[in-house]
Order: sequence, then structure tokens, then C-alpha cells
Amino acid sequence: MRDLVKYLQLGLLGIILVSTIIAVVLEIKLMFINTSVTLADLLLMFLYLEVLAMVRVFWDQQSISITLPLLIAITALSRFIILQGKEMDPSALVYEAVAIVLIAGAIVILRLRHSDKLGISKKKKSK
Repeated sequence: MRDLVKYLQLGLLGIILVSTIIAVVLEIKLMFINTSVTLADLLLMFLYLEVLAMVRVFWDQQSISITLPLLIAITALSRFIILQGKEMDPSALVYEAVAIVLIAGAIVILRLRHSDKLGISKKKKSK
């Protein structure tokens, strides 16, 4: 059963990898056809880059830290705000801004949790 789950994970990881590469190629083709590159296009490319990084990390370590998905979420929300910002009332963007602040706060807390700056001593595993 464990091997089946491992092979299923690796198979899905391969599908994610191939799909992301196809999406990058299509996005570059679209930018070339439109002969323009917008900030939303660049943020989308960063999203693809972060997904590829997450695939690489999972392939190497067989686990994903919470930081990469949070970075992807921040970038996606930023891109959403840029795309919708021109059409929306500025007061409607408050929810997206709060979401970005909460995600950024979660990243800071996770980073500090794993550092010695808070003075929290890590429990040593007994042998």
C-alpha cells in the first residue's frame, strides 16, 4: 500500500511538472503574440517558477514545507489584485489585502519558529 501511494504521488508530480512546463510555454507564446509583457504576466511566470520549485523540493525531500505554498498564495493574490484592481472599487480590495497580510504574517511566524531569535529552545530527541 505504501509503495502504491508513493508511485501515485510521483505520477501526479510528473503530471504537475509537465502541465506547468506546458503552461509556461503557452504563456511565453501569448506574450510573444501580444508583443507585450505586463506585471500580471510576470507574476504568472513567478507562480509557475514557484510551482516548479515546489515540485523539485517534493521530488528531493518527499515532503513540502508550508513556506512554498504560502509564497504561491501571496503571488496569486497579488496577481488577482492587479488584474481585478482596474475594474473594482478600491474598498473591495480590502479583503485581498488582509489575506496577503495574514499569509505574510504566517510566513514570518513560521520562519521565526525555526530560528533561535525567539529564545525558544528546541526539544532534543532522546536516543
